[in-house]
Amino acid sequence: MKITADALSALPGIRHGFFTRRGGVSDGIYASLNCGVGSADERAHVLENRARVTAELGVPPGQLATPYQVHSPDVVIVDKIWPTGDGPKADAVVTNRSGIAIGVGTADCGPVLFADGEAGVVGAAHAGWKGAFTGVLEATVAAMESLGARRERIVAVLGPTISKSAYEVGPEFRARFLEAGESNAAYFTPSPRADHHQFDLPAYIGMRLRTAGLGTVGDLALCTYADPDRFFSYRRTTHAGEPDYGRLLHAISIAA
Repeated sequence: MKITADALSALPGIRHGFFTRRGGVSDGIYASLNCGVGSADERAHVLENRARVTAELGVPPGQLATPYQVHSPDVVIVDKIWPTGDGPKADAVVTNRSGIAIGVGTADCGPVLFADGEAGVVGAAHAGWKGAFTGVLEATVAAMESLGARRERIVAVLGPTISKSAYEVGPEFRARFLEAGESNAAYFTPSPRADHHQFDLPAYIGMRLRTAGLGTVGDLALCTYADPDRFFSYRRTTHAGEPDYGRLLHAISIAA
């Protein structure tokens, strides 16, 4: 049902999970742990699936805060739980409150979970190419610092994300990155199609996290596209011509 990272599991009082698509109640293309309230799945199924996630983290049902994701660099500090599906528009959440869970949903983009165990501050970021490019990871760290975290103590781990071999992009995409810095060429490899490249989103996210000066940066090195048994994938769904797709949930909490 969930995958954990050793670096986060080693922190006392911190519980987390990068949840797979297994262990839920949804069926069809959403089978089975679809946690996306923005999908066309039955809402009752989604709510039950999210309740199963919070139970895994030792948090009561309904005590889960996820944002309304818009591929932005924006971060919200969570001091109270909002109704499911009514979260603020943002792509990262941080908190120092115990007894609740915060999380983000993905279906190829990079989910990053953060924790400073000593300060008791955690974060979760949805880092697609646009969010990572515009600074959502650094903004998450800054928000955590505002709650007392220190970046040299922060552990950040990247969960299941689309890999370079499955992520072909066009010339305009690459040009945008090169305009920001010629060093970004390192994250692109030519693909068989003329003027197209494979983009290494996990490596780019890792670079941004390391450049931010965090204490520990990890990567589970799992590809959402290549593993349909465990992960939902927007790009795989598009290639298959399916009408919709499920969302994976990645969450973290501070034990009460």
